[in-house]
Amino acid sequence: MITIVLTYRDRDLTIVKKCLDALGRQSSSGFNVVLVDYGSQIDFAEALSVLVKKYSFIKIIQCPVNGQLWNKSRAINIALKLCNTPYFLVGDIDLVFHPDFIKIASKLASENVTYFKYSFLSKEESLKDKNFEDYEIDFEGGKEITGTTLFPTETLKKVNGYDEFYHGWGAEDTDIHQRLKTFGLHVSFYDSNILVKHQWHPKAYRSKTSSSPFHSVLERVNHHYMNLTINNKVIKANKNQNWGMLPNKEDYLKLSLKPDVEINIQPIDFHFSALLAQFKNFKNKVVKIQINKVNFKQKVFQSAKKALNKRYFNYLKLEDLNNLLLEEIIKNYRNCPYVYHFNREAGSINLIIYFN
Repeated sequence: MITIVLTYRDRDLTIVKKCLDALGRQSSSGFNVVLVDYGSQIDFAEALSVLVKKYSFIKIIQCPVNGQLWNKSRAINIALKLCNTPYFLVGDIDLVFHPDFIKIASKLASENVTYFKYSFLSKEESLKDKNFEDYEIDFEGGKEITGTTLFPTETLKKVNGYDEFYHGWGAEDTDIHQRLKTFGLHVSFYDSNILVKHQWHPKAYRSKTSSSPFHSVLERVNHHYMNLTINNKVIKANKNQNWGMLPNKEDYLKLSLKPDVEINIQPIDFHFSALLAQFKNFKNKVVKIQINKVNFKQKVFQSAKKALNKRYFNYLKLEDLNNLLLEEIIKNYRNCPYVYHFNREAGSINLIIYFN
């Protein structure tokens, strides 16, 4: 028996339906699906709930984490913690599966790891409604594409699942392969035939006016972090924080109430350092933080004081503060309920966080 986990946030439901329909047409029934909606906007979340009711083999878990960085690793681990089947398969919500995918995967299931070759559909082909065999492939992927992988469940749990440091779009899939190799498992690439076809979809580009959380160099941080993991032969992840934590809806409701503490600062270096140092003192408190830009006149005045060798304020760029604040959350407070916005046009960072 195999548990398949699919992760989702604000994706076109036409794509999702094709994926779920393909799973519904499997020649083997030896599987179930856990679909983790990690922070969709309410319209997408409600529509997804309606769609999933049509599929008896799917359990949906909806996490109220809208306004947070995407964390695919945590979404996967939530399903892993609940998994009681011997095998666990991580898939993508934008795939169309071969009718014999589960049948073949069940034969491949073992104490080791297997991942599956991708093929890709063109934009035009993805818009069509066909059986798996009839979709014409645009191009095939190589061994570097590690998104659909079959694991022995208990072994994956022994290494604490996927590393939840990875936020945004990063290297979490390759990371888990490397850690399990270090643990002594063999990782096989199945390319005997094409079992998954990836539907085309537009890349999730951010608009310049978006205030949703975004770290400008996080992808580069993720890849360097992964390289350090490989070079240092790390096996077990998430050692200093709980992993696979299901968000507590009651805790998230507290974010909409009057905060226990409100802090407003300017982007001054030592003010920001002091703020981060205080985080550990806010146990069981909801804290609202706002960091506002300073005007040109203030910057000129402080620059003049610096030129005269007088004591001055060192103003940091809001983009740099944004990155540093998000890194602090990722490293130390990622399991805390929070909502984060950075309005680049207004020059304001807003964070509400419950230090539970």
